[in-house]
Amino acid sequence: MFISARDMARFGLLHLRDGAWGDRQILSRAWLEMARTPGEANDRYGFMNFFLNTGQRALPAAPESAYYHLGAGTNMVYVDQENDLVVVARWFRQGAMNDFIGQVLAAIEE
Repeated sequence: MFISARDMARFGLLHLRDGAWGDRQILSRAWLEMARTPGEANDRYGFMNFFLNTGQRALPAAPESAYYHLGAGTNMVYVDQENDLVVVARWFRQGAMNDFIGQVLAAIEE
């Protein structure tokens, strides 16, 4: 599936707002909570492409509660409810994710 960065941001915003879009509940809050729960086989993975920051191992610069969706070409939708933040980053080296998110979080703290 190919979608624009704007649509990726909308997808992230839907998750940031616990499934609500305006005054409509599009996704179940209970389903999203389950999706953000670490799996038994891998505690850094929820389900349906939810990559979790359990123990801040994936993204040490980010809060443990942050999570992200990752697609081919290292296209990422980062969701951070603690900072009320959605970040879309496309076509970058996967090893650069933590540094990039760290720079974004540092910029919003200034």
